[in-house]
Amino acid sequence: MVEVAGSESSFAYAARRAGVVWAGLFALGIGFGVLVISKGLPWWLAPLISGTLFAGSVEFLFIGLLAAGAPLASIALVTFLVNARHLFYGLSYPLDLVKGRWAKAYAIFALCDEAFALVGSAPRGGLTTARILWIHAGLHVSWALGGLTGGLVGGALLSNVRGLDFILTALFVVLTMDAWRESRDPVTLGLAVVAGVGAQVVAPGSMLLVAMSAFTAALVGRHLLGRRALREEDGRA
Repeated sequence: MVEVAGSESSFAYAARRAGVVWAGLFALGIGFGVLVISKGLPWWLAPLISGTLFAGSVEFLFIGLLAAGAPLASIALVTFLVNARHLFYGLSYPLDLVKGRWAKAYAIFALCDEAFALVGSAPRGGLTTARILWIHAGLHVSWALGGLTGGLVGGALLSNVRGLDFILTALFVVLTMDAWRESRDPVTLGLAVVAGVGAQVVAPGSMLLVAMSAFTAALVGRHLLGRRALREEDGRA
């Protein structure tokens, strides 16, 4: 059944479709704020980064690299490698439904994984510029408010709760499980494990950067080999 834009307000539509995800991002943002405090950084850095960077998992990495005194070049490269998947979102994201230069600019800025999933899977007949922007804004604000909350209460939580330094590891474990459920690709999983373990052995001081670079190179090589195999099959047909 095709959903069409009716009398329902844009905010009500966005809240109905994305409200649960907004709540989830708020809770995860609290974890990010607590992580910022745990690294000895000022509380206001959490909402500042959440509001201006708005890059989800990259923000957790950014805080770890920042606290470790990593060079800016390393931080920039890791950020690019982790968020490179966003380059492909434009192939199927309905940006043509967003009218106005500034509206498009904000939609692009706030295009996170959750926004892509929520908007990309919605019936086009029910989408308008305002509805799309409310979905994005809800995700953005929820994440920033979570970071603010975690930053403000982080000190109290750190003195009473143990294991908060495991937040980043837990986040990536969950992301890996979600990726495996969506695409059960043992080759990709194997490449990721080999890249991670190999980087830890070869360059433990720069494990993340080396692992991400090696994994990206392996995926590119796999893609090129696959295209070559397809061309050879076509040539034999």
